[in-house]
Amino acid sequence: MLLDSTHNIATPEGIELRLPVAGLAARSLAWLIDAIIKFLGFFVAAIALQFLGTAGSGLFLIGLFAMFWLYNVLFEVFAGGATPGKKAMGLKVMNSNGTPVGWSGSVIRNLLRAVDVLPGCYLLGFLSVFFSARFQRLGDLAAGTIVVHRLPERLVAVRDDSKPLPLNVPLAIDEQQALLSFAERAGGINDDRVAELAELLDPIIPGVDAEQLKRHAHWLAGVGR
Repeated sequence: MLLDSTHNIATPEGIELRLPVAGLAARSLAWLIDAIIKFLGFFVAAIALQFLGTAGSGLFLIGLFAMFWLYNVLFEVFAGGATPGKKAMGLKVMNSNGTPVGWSGSVIRNLLRAVDVLPGCYLLGFLSVFFSARFQRLGDLAAGTIVVHRLPERLVAVRDDSKPLPLNVPLAIDEQQALLSFAERAGGINDDRVAELAELLDPIIPGVDAEQLKRHAHWLAGVGR
């Protein structure tokens, strides 16, 4: 259960998303990086504010509250679901249905850190992640969120004057995968081979050329939308 897993989501458009869920190892390293950043922030603030006397102590306590309770929430909502630690580890928080995490989900999952940490050293959170099929701690279960690995964008770039092109025919899951695979492979082969591969997809989407197929693939993958 320490290894990563996959969470599959079927979208209303009939597209199946396979999200690689982050396990304990990656999440623990991300937490450690964020903890170091917070500690350094506390240390610098304490040195800078010590000369302000009582006012400095008040500002330090406000900063302490913000760093402890708002650090994760603000980064998750405004930085694509990733704190600096998660970003360094290639992770992000999202809703379990595949949509970006919002204020309510982020606030709930982070407020419940106070429960996950009990009785010490994040024991409840560790046990919850260990026994959860999607590696969710108690805060994630309550908020309906998951932590996933960011997928590298491997699709070949279309022309600068091109835009993702919506499909006008319904495609089965395996046909969608074939189209996405075509776009991923097209970036590393010559134009003649690309044209040959495009011809193989003609029975699926009749009458389109390689460039249009790339645009369709970008639309399927949500690139540029």
